[in-house]
Amino acid sequence: MKRPNILLIMSDEHDPAVTGCYGHPLVQTPNVDRLAAEGTLFENAYCNNPICVPSRMSFLTGKYASDVNVFDNGSPLASEIPTFAHYLQASGYETTLCGRMHMIGPDRLHGFGQRLFDDMNDWVRLGKGPVRTPEARRNSNSHVTECGPGPPRWLDYDRTVTDLSERFLRDKAGNPSDRPWCLVASFMYPHFPLYAPQEYLDLYPQDRIDLPDLGDELLESQHPAIRQLRYFFHNDRPLPEELTRTALASYFALVTLTDEHIGRLITIVDDSPLLENTVIIYLSDHGEMAGQHGIWQKQCFYESSVRVPLIVKGPRLEAGARVNANVSLVDIMPTLLDLAGTPIPGGLRGRSLLPALRGAALPDDLVVAEYHAQGMLSAGYMAKKGNLKYNHYVGLPPQLFDLAADPNEFVNLAGHPGWADAQSDLHQELLAKLDPEVVDGRAKRNQQLEGMARSYAG
Repeated sequence: MKRPNILLIMSDEHDPAVTGCYGHPLVQTPNVDRLAAEGTLFENAYCNNPICVPSRMSFLTGKYASDVNVFDNGSPLASEIPTFAHYLQASGYETTLCGRMHMIGPDRLHGFGQRLFDDMNDWVRLGKGPVRTPEARRNSNSHVTECGPGPPRWLDYDRTVTDLSERFLRDKAGNPSDRPWCLVASFMYPHFPLYAPQEYLDLYPQDRIDLPDLGDELLESQHPAIRQLRYFFHNDRPLPEELTRTALASYFALVTLTDEHIGRLITIVDDSPLLENTVIIYLSDHGEMAGQHGIWQKQCFYESSVRVPLIVKGPRLEAGARVNANVSLVDIMPTLLDLAGTPIPGGLRGRSLLPALRGAALPDDLVVAEYHAQGMLSAGYMAKKGNLKYNHYVGLPPQLFDLAADPNEFVNLAGHPGWADAQSDLHQELLAKLDPEVVDGRAKRNQQLEGMARSYAG
């Protein structure tokens, strides 16, 4: 059987709940919705680290970010660590990357045979601050206040990613070859700043936008890790309702704009001979809190931060299917290799999702996420299995949520006698994956050394 071509489309900071096919009543995403209707949608897909660089390095390597010593947005991936691109290239695939992948070190390819468009790395300076301290704080909350109509920062970048990816796909459609290919097209949006073109903002009038449901939660009653996170990112004071609605409208607008870019790429496949032998995958590196629990951005383990869209469509794969099992971005590498008929190496943290794409039931598995970067003084870890989510913080109390009964994650069940066995079981399963204290110590030593190196480098 001919090995499939692979088109993998990646966005930045897309909470799947802000998508039509995942149930949002207002946001317009017709192209992603069409992809879901013709493919398999994963309801419970998660990133393994809710911040850009570590999440993407987990996605590329099939390992936790701490396995490959990438702890924050200033940590480069070592060139000797293999990615799925290395394995696909070695097995005969033509591998191409176009757009954002946060390759911040000297290696700009990490296994890809070519790169059509490079990263924009002016944001790397945000990872060059001091080692995490209680006093450290960002200068402002511009990640939310810079919103509404204005010059969209990434507009030309994403247009270029789309234009170059379109050219690549049209060339493949018009010049068929026996050599299979893998194209990763990666966008900046809907990542902040939240300035959006007026024509997209007009789709979301403020009187139709609901404010985030904060329940009875107050800053003083929140978990200490969340209070510290909100302090660091200047989210510790309520925003005016008008600003909140403007920011939400802007985020929705950028999601719709990104959907249009996605539509341009999948339409080329659908309207050409590529359709017969091309797998299309859409995912994001993490979510966006968008005001839930008073938080904007990500950097925590609430659903809006760690859950990601994951949709797969292709020949001889299920259409119109939905998978409820917990999966994560470390599953992407083994899935791609399985699709390509390439042996899956040992030592990966994920598993192939190909059986689910072909209609088989997927056993539920433990999904693990970790966070070691700005806004959190010590490491945090998430272990999710079934509907239960356990969050372990080094030096701080844990959290336990039953998402079936409490989807907004307001009721912390940790320490309740009736939930002691469930909490203990998830803690032991987390320990079987990694040692939280050991990894935390390694992260802090790594960041101290990197901070010294950056200061000497100027």
